Formats: sequence, C-alpha cells, structure tokens
Amino acid sequence: MDNRLDELRQTIATACGILAYLGLVRETTGHVSARVSDDRMLIRCRGSNEAGLIRTQPEAVKACGFDGSGLEDADRYETPTELPIHGELYRARPEVGAVVHAHPRASMLCTILGLELQPIFGAYDPNSMYLAADGVPMFPRAILVRDAATGQQLVKSMQNKSVCLMYGHGVTTVGASVEEATIKAIQLETLASITLECAKAGKPPMRLSEEDQLYFKRLREAQNAKLAAHNKDVFKWTWRHYVSVLEDSKKQS
Repeated sequence: MDNRLDELRQTIATACGILAYLGLVRETTGHVSARVSDDRMLIRCRGSNEAGLIRTQPEAVKACGFDGSGLEDADRYETPTELPIHGELYRARPEVGAVVHAHPRASMLCTILGLELQPIFGAYDPNSMYLAADGVPMFPRAILVRDAATGQQLVKSMQNKSVCLMYGHGVTTVGASVEEATIKAIQLETLASITLECAKAGKPPMRLSEEDQLYFKRLREAQNAKLAAHNKDVFKWTWRHYVSVLEDSKKQS
C-alpha cells in the first residue's frame, strides 16, 4: 500500500508540473487529486515552501478525508481552498478515480465570450473532438467552490461528463486515473483554443458533417472495444509524451 501511495503522489506531482508547463494552471492556483479509498484522497497541498505548481514535489501531496479532515502533516501543509470540488465529485461519482481543477486561458475566455465548444475538427485531434461531440457542460458561476453546497452545484452542472467549463474561472475534469483526468484537461484546452482562434478570425466555425461525426463515433467504439479486450490504457502513450516533455524542460532550465 505504501509503495502504491508513493507512486500515486509522484504521478499527482508530475501532473501538476505538466499542467503548469503547458500553461493550464497559473502560479499556485489549480490542484490535482486521486481517490485512495471510499472516504479519503491524495491531493496537492500548499506548504511553507510553496513555489508554484511547476515545482510540485511528491511531499506536497497529502492524504485527507473528502471534507479535508485528517490531513497529513496538518502543521506544515494546508488543503486547497476549493477542496470541495474534489470531495463532492468523489462522493457523488464512485467511478471517478482522479480530479483536476485548472485555470486554462482559452477555456476561460470561451466561457466569458459565450463560445460554445462544438465538434469542428476531426482527424486533427479526434480525442478533443469527442469531448465536444459528447457535449461540454458549464458551471455558470464565477465564484470559488469553497463549501460542500457549491461543490454539489458543480457536480450537478457537470452531470455524468468527464469535463466541465467553469464560467470566468477554469475547468474541472475527471477520470479513472490521474493520467486520464490530466489529459482530458489538455484536450479540452485544445478544443477551446481552436474555438477561440476561429472567433478571432471573425467567422463562426462549421460543425463536422453528420457523416464525419458518425465515422468518428464508430472509430471510437471500435478502438474502445479493442483496448478493453487487451486491457490497454488509451492514455498511456500520451501521458508518456508529456512526462518526457516536462523532463526535457527541466534539463534545459
């Protein structure tokens, strides 16, 4: 169990670094967590030596209850202000194994400009397009999610989706793993950034044709069936890419 938790702490720390390197989180804002039991999670916390998410170390990832109780090293670390984002999602959705809350610029701009994220491209990035095809919900308030009641409102807005925009704020994404939740945040920002570029060009983007949408729907179903049959993780290769990019950036700095 200890080895598993140590590995999970490292994965969460790496996810924080990747999100920061890609600009999806700013300074010390944003957080990543993972479920470890029916009532506890590991979550990126802030300590006295806080230096921002880009420098997150596994030591800053602490265990606590879904309500923040029983925090490890509570004398040296504190949980994020918006911990209820994580706790209430874990309470409401037992299939969720990890949660990411981030502040990506393009996604936030799309919310305040009223730009709907639609399936507007295909083979360029099918996984980002799938998010739009499934529908991207939005939490309509720009406030901090600081209490359980507001966290429950977010859960309701998110429905059963894996991604959610937050008006004037950022995004929340979930997955079975930290890797999945992190990559979903990156994919959502790809979709938002292209939507924003289309708006800047002054011409509304065209949706994919129904024929092409059906093509990609069938392709995804076939790929998911193949992955399930071989017990493979669709996010593994993409995660390795971002880990290597982060490692290279550290060597160059």
